[in-house]
Amino acid sequence: GRMWAYTVGFTVLPHVGGFLGWFLNRKEIPEWYEKLKKPSWCPSRRVFPVAWTMLYTGMGYASYLVWNDLGGCSSKAILPLGLYGAQLVLNWAWPPLFFGVHNLNMAVIDVLCLDGLALGTLCSWYRINRLAALLLLPYLGWLAMATCLTIRIWKDNPQQKSGKSD
Repeated sequence: GRMWAYTVGFTVLPHVGGFLGWFLNRKEIPEWYEKLKKPSWCPSRRVFPVAWTMLYTGMGYASYLVWNDLGGCSSKAILPLGLYGAQLVLNWAWPPLFFGVHNLNMAVIDVLCLDGLALGTLCSWYRINRLAALLLLPYLGWLAMATCLTIRIWKDNPQQKSGKSD
């Protein structure tokens, strides 16, 4: 009877930090982000909430599948769920670094480390649950685009590299 609660909990968890990151930094989007020089291939602002809702749902459900297949919080779960947790923390850290303090240097470092941890998560999950690994593929694709976009914004807006100046 309680399995549905675990399923929902794991599926909702990534949305918590994502929503918090958006909520705390939402004023910076029209006031700061819109003024940055961005490449022509930058997605519309309207695409981001839809994309992240789908990506967070997929990765959250995938984490439940891995957790369930490993029998909960067992010693076998430390590495695969630890990688997942670490990449989730870096995912949640990106909006405050980028939008909050306008630190493009740290946002680039964050997203590059995030890429490595997300790829490590996928590789560790593949041996446990192939569906869970496949559910991470759209996320890794979006991260590749987000990484390129972060680096391009970093390169094209040199005055913003180290953060807010008073």
